[in-house]
Amino acid sequence: MAHSDAAEPTRRDFLYIATGSAAAVGAALTLWPLIDQMNPDATVQALASIEVDLSAIAEGQAITVKWRGSPVFIRHRSAKDIEQARAVKLEDLPDTLSRNKNVDASADASDKNRVKVEKYLIMVGVCTHLGCIPKGQRVGSTKGEFGGWFCPCHGSHYDTAGRIRKGPAPRNLDVPVYEFLSDTKVKIG
Repeated sequence: MAHSDAAEPTRRDFLYIATGSAAAVGAALTLWPLIDQMNPDATVQALASIEVDLSAIAEGQAITVKWRGSPVFIRHRSAKDIEQARAVKLEDLPDTLSRNKNVDASADASDKNRVKVEKYLIMVGVCTHLGCIPKGQRVGSTKGEFGGWFCPCHGSHYDTAGRIRKGPAPRNLDVPVYEFLSDTKVKIG
């Protein structure tokens, strides 16, 4: 009977492998807090701004980006959207203030005070009633009675300028601070 030099694994081999694995996991868990603390804290991230390329948004299309933990709706409005928004009389609006951080706080909610460039509407996509996310961003989604956005949770309807028209929401959708860096690039925040 021949004796081979390659021995079968033993219990001792298993213990060496298990100990080495446990040591590697322990080292990783020890180092993780040191590495993680190098990330910016929540206050820095909350104040951050984002840049969005608008060139890929076709007329009539909308996108949603995330800024400061909230959705921001950007819609490339069609001529029909703009015409509908301009045709609304201020006295027909439940909230007559623009709610646009880019203009004076007392500015009225006319379409020209809700946008910087008439073809792009940029606003925070959070319903002013209870903080839901209104529908109307995706093609084919419910846009409510006024062609803008509809919050199905409690029935708030917004028009093509993001102004409240019907339902329990007390205010128009907020317009964040933003600036155009070029014809096709916008900086939010």
